[in-house]
This record gives sequence, C-alpha cells and structure tokens, in this order.
Amino acid sequence: MRVAVTGTPGTGKTTATERLAERFADGEFEVIHLNRVLEDEKLYTEVDADRESKIADLEALAEWLKGRDDVVIESHLAHHFDADRVAVLRCAPATLEQRLLERGETEAKARENAESEALDVILAEAAEEHGLESVYEIDTTEREPDAVADALEAVVTGAREPSAGGVDFVGYLG
Repeated sequence: MRVAVTGTPGTGKTTATERLAERFADGEFEVIHLNRVLEDEKLYTEVDADRESKIADLEALAEWLKGRDDVVIESHLAHHFDADRVAVLRCAPATLEQRLLERGETEAKARENAESEALDVILAEAAEEHGLESVYEIDTTEREPDAVADALEAVVTGAREPSAGGVDFVGYLG
C-alpha cells in the first residue's frame, strides 16, 4: 500500500504526517517526507532564484521511491508518483496565506499559493493522475493537527471513502 499526502504548501502536510508516523511506530507504515529526500539526496535539477525553490527531478525521485511499499509519501509533489490512495489536504486560502506569511514566505509567494489553493490546482492534478476513486480531500482549515492525522489514518486504513470536490474556495478569488 502506498499513500500520497499532498496539498498546497501550508495546508499542514508535514505536521499531520509527523503525528501519523507516531501512530505507525510499529513499522507498519513508513512516512517519507519527500522534500527532505529531495534536499538530502540532491534530487533536483536547478534552483529557481525568483521563487527561492529547487526544481525537483521527478524521474530521480520516482527511481528513489522504487521498491518502497507500505509508505506514506508526504509532499506537495506526492501526487506525481505511483500511489494507491491520494489524500489532498486543503485549507481556506486566506488562512493558508496567513500561515505562509507567519513562516516567513514572501507576500508574493503566499498569495500565489493561496490562489492555487482557490483554483484547486493540486486537487485537479491528483484527480487527473489517479482518478477520483483514489482521491480523498481533507479540509484542514479548522482542524487541529491530531484531527488531520485522524483523517489521514482513516485514509491509510481504508476506513474512509474517497471524496473529492466537496471543498470549494473559489470565492476567495472574487
């Protein structure tokens, strides 16, 4: 079983999957923080100076993931890789923008990510790549990290039905 946990930066992926990892301390599932792998293994092609971010080498990351099963892969890129289930974490754009500003992102980058969230960019990519029957949308806006981890655990264990398209933030753009 391979579960991807994806979403726009700032939706709570890392925090929630760290809490989830504590629940699988018996080794049943390994949580892989893909952005850390990208950094540690230098699996990027270049650095985008304008956005202050690394351009991931998706082929190299896919190769690195080969043979790894019973894993939860966490990253805003996780939906680009083979997975049995894809959890897309969502957050109200205004809340997301505030979270990103609080962690030191530029106003332009925070705004760009908020707009991407309002437009369902990652949800649409996940649905296109994996099909609606494999996508689980989780709104993190009003949830504490442990509650998000509960929802993720339900996805991993199969206790939750697929859901996509129930969260609508397009009004943010108006």
